[in-house]
Amino acid sequence: MMDFEGIYNTYLNNKLHGRYITNEDIEPILIDLKTDFEIGTVGTSVMGKPIYSIKAGSGKIKVFLWSQMHGNESTTTKAVFDFLNFLKSDNEVAFTFREHFTYYILPIVNPDGAALYTRPNANEVDLNRDSVGLTQPESKVLRQAFEEFKPDFAYNMHDQRTIFGLGENGDVKPATVSFLAPSYNEEREINEPRQTAINVIAAMNNTLQQFIPGQVGRFDDGFNINCIGDMFMSQGVPTILFEAGHYPNDYLREKTRKFIFFAILSGFYAIYENVIAINKSEEYFRIPQNRVIFFDMMYKNVKINYENKEIITNFASHYKEVLIDKSVIFEAFVKEIGELDDFYGHIEYDCEGELFYNSDGSNLLKSEQKADFMIGKNREFVNGIEKK
Repeated sequence: MMDFEGIYNTYLNNKLHGRYITNEDIEPILIDLKTDFEIGTVGTSVMGKPIYSIKAGSGKIKVFLWSQMHGNESTTTKAVFDFLNFLKSDNEVAFTFREHFTYYILPIVNPDGAALYTRPNANEVDLNRDSVGLTQPESKVLRQAFEEFKPDFAYNMHDQRTIFGLGENGDVKPATVSFLAPSYNEEREINEPRQTAINVIAAMNNTLQQFIPGQVGRFDDGFNINCIGDMFMSQGVPTILFEAGHYPNDYLREKTRKFIFFAILSGFYAIYENVIAINKSEEYFRIPQNRVIFFDMMYKNVKINYENKEIITNFASHYKEVLIDKSVIFEAFVKEIGELDDFYGHIEYDCEGELFYNSDGSNLLKSEQKADFMIGKNREFVNGIEKK
């Protein structure tokens, strides 16, 4: 097996870190990459920011790859630059990839959303619902790049929320990496391009199971022509959706970044070795489908005041990601109150029937209040986490 850990540790791009990745972060790296690759600007955003392109390799198989069409989904961008760091090296596999593939990469399709740390662009349009209307300049740039490059593969890179998990009956894990071979029609049929994407995903999943067993998921394949992946698949191009998700205690997504890198590397190697010629539909559909089953924190067996009665119940909190001075701050708010059967917390606390207190001494618990509170007289929780 390829030494994925060793390769990653050698070629990790240390200039990128955390959740807030913008044009300002990648521009110095792009200058360095000009020595090895073709760097360009393919258009501008609503607010006039450049949308950059990277062309690498000289092989016959053409791969079109884009990231951060949702501005606050930066994990795959980091992994793409790790891959480029590897690709420019004298590693034997990197040399093989450069000879076998031509890569065309748009590393941040939505630079305004990246700067604002928002999913949509500056016009508050979700670019992944604009593949038909093409109402936004960023959507037009992406489509034009696709049509001019005429790729053999399309890689659609995203992040997913911490709410998604896998497993049943208490044996659950977060969906750290998820994939989808999008449908090309309403009937969700499998034609040759979709079969090819399925086979690549199966190869990537096979690798990831060695590192994060039970933490690879599959998205629902309902057809929506307004989504860019479905549109490109309908055009006959094998398209793969990547979703970088949660790994325990990894809210900066540095661990997940590594597993996205492993997936990229193993997928291209499978294409190079042509193992994707084998039908892997059965393996692909065995990948469990994502379910919404997680909160960030869950508090069990807590006594609260409800309609002037004291009851024992559960409640859960989620983080909201807030941009402050170019840093993403995680602020915890109460999300749900109740039995919450079949839901789990990435962190769980047993409150052992102790009484809930707000900072003003009241026992009234409300959804959307900040998660700063006491359980009993001795357990203090700040921003959702128990102080030790």
